[in-house]
Amino acid sequence: MELKRRSVLAALGAGTAAALTGCGSGASADGGSADGPAKGEITLLTPIYEKADGKKLLEQDIIGGFHKKYPDVKVTVDYTTYTQLNEKITTAMAGGLLPDVMMMGVGWIPPFAAKKAIAELPESLAAAHDYEKRVLEPSRYDGRLYALPVVLDTRIVVYRKDHFAEAGIKKTPANWTELRAMAKQLTTKGRIGFDPFSAELRQVWETFLFANGGSLFSDDGKKVLFNDTRGVEALQFFKDLIADGSADYTKKTELGAPTNVQTGKASMMVTTSALWKQLQDQKPELLEGDTLGAFVLANRRPAMLQGGTLVTQSARSKHPAAARAFVEYLASPESILGAAKQRGSVPGMRDLGAAGTAYTKENEFVDLSLKNLGNACSEGGTAAWMEIREKIKPTLEPAIVGGQSAAKAIAELGKLAEAAIARM
Repeated sequence: MELKRRSVLAALGAGTAAALTGCGSGASADGGSADGPAKGEITLLTPIYEKADGKKLLEQDIIGGFHKKYPDVKVTVDYTTYTQLNEKITTAMAGGLLPDVMMMGVGWIPPFAAKKAIAELPESLAAAHDYEKRVLEPSRYDGRLYALPVVLDTRIVVYRKDHFAEAGIKKTPANWTELRAMAKQLTTKGRIGFDPFSAELRQVWETFLFANGGSLFSDDGKKVLFNDTRGVEALQFFKDLIADGSADYTKKTELGAPTNVQTGKASMMVTTSALWKQLQDQKPELLEGDTLGAFVLANRRPAMLQGGTLVTQSARSKHPAAARAFVEYLASPESILGAAKQRGSVPGMRDLGAAGTAYTKENEFVDLSLKNLGNACSEGGTAAWMEIREKIKPTLEPAIVGGQSAAKAIAELGKLAEAAIARM
């Protein structure tokens, strides 16, 4: 009865912590032996490879190439979205029906590794390709490798060069003081100087926290660190921009819609490298005319949030050799490059050959991101992350849209995070 109750709670989204507790104790952390021949029928759960072109890339090109190498393995794909992914995984955990191979977000590995839902991978895979150290950090838990990076989605600032020229601004801001002053200077009737809100609020606040020299959690993931002055100042900066009239939470755009920068309704905005591909489809003249530039946010230090998609293996797979082989294939240069091109994302490794070099040079936002991977910071870092991440936006939003102070909102979020960690 207890398993049934938790399964229902997970399916209703009644709390990640409850759903995770529903994980049975029979899972093996090593996913069984992956030393035998790769054969059998396995399932992939993925939130990427969207739309017709993504499905074609995955099923015909990537899985087609995998079948040539491993003809005795059949792959069935279960498509989902990042909005539904956590619920889908936790529901599958409660029912004991985890997919053999899963794609997850940055920050997701510690929670699922702690519950022995995913299998540890050989450390040799971390050295198989030219990974930046920071790219591999989110793939680890307790010092062990549990996933491989596929594509990265970095948070950078894109700006209108023509707006800067009109205002006589000759350089990008080196710190928040300059950023605030420029945003005020660029704000005119019908145009805001800076749009930090069209990107996910959780990740934008984290980017500002990191740029302010702050951290989310201690290295062991057991202590909350963001509830100090660095975290408060990051949230307060948003309130200051709104007070100046140079940012407006009500004018944020939805994912995939024409952005405020491309329509000229904002001079600067926080976004991802994928905006380059969106502009190619919706407003190519901005790229052809060299109208847009990009920079990495900085205050006490330069910082670029590193999100993205990782691939991992279920600890419960009945065909661990096939699952391990598919994980490695999805994280191979050919597969990664295809996924990056389709999404306009940053490849998870550097050694992609001539085709990879051509792609990264063509997408200037990707190029900027690759050059700044040394400044990349990842969200997550605690086994309680899946519960905490869902509370960040609703806890911080009242300080932006209402009269709550930044200090009170951060203190409240800190208490929620500490309670979540204590329950682990």
